[in-house]
Amino acid sequence: MITDRIVHISTWEIIKLHFLSFVYGLYLIVKRFLKWAWDPKKFFILEQRDKPPPCLVNNNLGTHSYVKIKGVKFHYVEAGDVEKPLLLLLHGFPDCWLSWREQIPALAEYYRVVAIDLKGFGDSDKPSNKRCYKIEIIIDELKQFISTFDVKTCSIIGHDLGGLLGWYMIALHGDMINKFIAISSPHPNLYWEKISKNTVFDKKWVHFSRLPILPEIDAMKEDLSIINDTFQHLKVKNTSPKNNYVEAYKYSFSRKEDWTGAINYYRNLPFTRLNMDVSEQLFTHTLLIVGNEDPSVMIESIVQSSEYVEKFSVKVITEAHHFPHQEKPDDVNKAIIKFLIGTSNNLEKIPAKSMMSSWLGSLSSTVKYGNQMFDAVHKKTNGVINVLPNKILYLGNTTH
Repeated sequence: MITDRIVHISTWEIIKLHFLSFVYGLYLIVKRFLKWAWDPKKFFILEQRDKPPPCLVNNNLGTHSYVKIKGVKFHYVEAGDVEKPLLLLLHGFPDCWLSWREQIPALAEYYRVVAIDLKGFGDSDKPSNKRCYKIEIIIDELKQFISTFDVKTCSIIGHDLGGLLGWYMIALHGDMINKFIAISSPHPNLYWEKISKNTVFDKKWVHFSRLPILPEIDAMKEDLSIINDTFQHLKVKNTSPKNNYVEAYKYSFSRKEDWTGAINYYRNLPFTRLNMDVSEQLFTHTLLIVGNEDPSVMIESIVQSSEYVEKFSVKVITEAHHFPHQEKPDDVNKAIIKFLIGTSNNLEKIPAKSMMSSWLGSLSSTVKYGNQMFDAVHKKTNGVINVLPNKILYLGNTTH
């Protein structure tokens, strides 16, 4: 049964997560209190945003539409010929459909592109009850959403949280998914274990986010400074007021309820995993994309994620961080299009040296691979990657 593929962590792990929520919550509360005491006026400042920036509501990228699934309203932007195959885009956290502004025009030449606002985000409904964000409910709603387009199959691209949902989709409804692309998003069984430290949404924040109310208050401090910290790569690009994407994100998350729905994913998903003993390897052809300078996702976890899929490709984007599709859109679009519309023969001819040079270049500063992992990559790619040495030399400063 499909439900057998979703498993919950053990009682001990649940107790551990709640304990960590308390510990890190207390730590961050004390830290924020000291910051508030130092400058109380700045801490609680919040600019009123009543009018959405044009880039959020105009039809330049596609048609804005709405559909109700089991009483929940979903907003999405659609572009491309309706007769072409459906391509569903799932954004990450904290984000909305606008995340795909660089991909929609390029992909609409080949696909019927649909960029959705996930439940709890953007202009979709935002139920406050965290039970509404259980993974079983979320995935069933996405399945129903796909069915509203009168298609039996589609392909999915997901970034961050959206990629995590995509992993569940190919595990639970793989017969509906032609191809899957995960950007900056490891497999669910690795996602929560491999979160890097010292980032905006690091392990401390993830544990803190499970507390009630406090994470929402924290997210809105200092006029949503958390948005500035998350989208630093957009600051230099906001030369036009109508394309002020940072301000667009601040508008989308300008109320407490805008954060409650989004954070509810983090109040539910860390407690579930995929039972690979039941689902075994996933057969959906998968492309894993990651920036070689991503502070949130270790390349090691991306490579380890390939263990869960029968047929996969990996693309490391040079000089990209956690949002490679926004930071290096041309490189990412090229990789996506080659993967989606290329023939299987073309995919097998992706230059192995180019691929491995990206891996090994990143390895020198971010990750340590084991010989066992590379043996698995050799085996699963049927020798496509044929430039790996028999013994792997660990380069430079590496981490375990």
